[in-house]
Amino acid sequence: RHQRVRVLLKTRDDLEEAHIDFEWVLRLDPNNGEAHRAYMAIEPLKQDIRVAQEMIDDRNYVGAIEVLTRVIAECPWDVTLREMRAQCYENLGDLINAITDLRPTTKMVPDNTAGFLKLSKLYYKMGDADESLNVIRECLKLDPDHKDCFSHYKKVKKLAAQLRSIQELIGQGSFDECVDKGKAALRTEPDVPQIVQHVKGRLCHCHSKAGHTREAVDSCSDALRLNPEDTRALCDRAEAYLADGQYDRASQDFQQAANMDENSCGPEGLKRAQRMEKQSQKRDYYKILGVKRTAQKREILKAYRKLAQKWHPDNYQGDSKKEAEKKFIDIAAAKEVLTDPEKRKQFDNGEDPLDPESQQGKGFNPFQGFHSFGSGSGGGFTYKFVFN
Repeated sequence: RHQRVRVLLKTRDDLEEAHIDFEWVLRLDPNNGEAHRAYMAIEPLKQDIRVAQEMIDDRNYVGAIEVLTRVIAECPWDVTLREMRAQCYENLGDLINAITDLRPTTKMVPDNTAGFLKLSKLYYKMGDADESLNVIRECLKLDPDHKDCFSHYKKVKKLAAQLRSIQELIGQGSFDECVDKGKAALRTEPDVPQIVQHVKGRLCHCHSKAGHTREAVDSCSDALRLNPEDTRALCDRAEAYLADGQYDRASQDFQQAANMDENSCGPEGLKRAQRMEKQSQKRDYYKILGVKRTAQKREILKAYRKLAQKWHPDNYQGDSKKEAEKKFIDIAAAKEVLTDPEKRKQFDNGEDPLDPESQQGKGFNPFQGFHSFGSGSGGGFTYKFVFN
């Protein structure tokens, strides 16, 4: 019977029975120190449980957790006590500790569908759709017809598939499709902050990579309002600002990311933003052709052809042939850099591949791609176009 009361003490519901059994043990063995200590602990435990419930009713969750932790140390098998403490943790926003308390209860009670449903919803609330899906499947294994579990399962399954698809599309570089999938995910779950923040962060990245600068800034800002410490969103917003020529704002975001995490993109991005701002004060090939930094090659060539025909010195109708020649050289240089992937990458990193200072004296033929000839009567120029 002494062994039985040791077991009874492990759960709160059996404290009254343990109280009676310990009295029986002590009548037979009044000098049993262990039984006496356990017997004396029963009333304080019962009092602690009452106090914890009062604290919960008063929304003093921190105090209730402290008391419940003391009680659970003596009654580790009590499911209700763990559920009470888990609810306190959840009310405080500490979902990890709430999950830590609830997970064992799914095994401590047979056919605990309610426990699995609650645990799955906690994972979902934390933004972990995959683990939420795994847990809710355990509920359906116990009861395939469980209405609440099946309803939650359908929603989580759909969202988890959408989130996986977003990551796959990012890996494939399919950023426009990623945007579509992200918008669909927000329609599936528009309310849970952790999930919304995650999806907004992915939309921020995909918009930025797709060259949708305004949409990228909006999505990144939404993600940062939900989590101001999201360095990825800061860096993606900075990239959008760079693409839009807003160097000061880009530098601010990169600096903030660097302050939060020196291993983030912040330090390198800040240096690049500073180089690009300095570069913009010299010769900006995107501005010369009148295209965005996100322009595709076909857009660049189209702009080049139009401007080259306008400013061709033989065709120019303005007063200053010298102005036309200079403009034409700049247009040719812009086309050379922006249609060459390696040179464009250098320029986008803040280094002008045609600047002798940047290239340490490397040569550059501004008319690469077509031939030019000087001389002729009147000192004019003759140009032959070879458009690529």
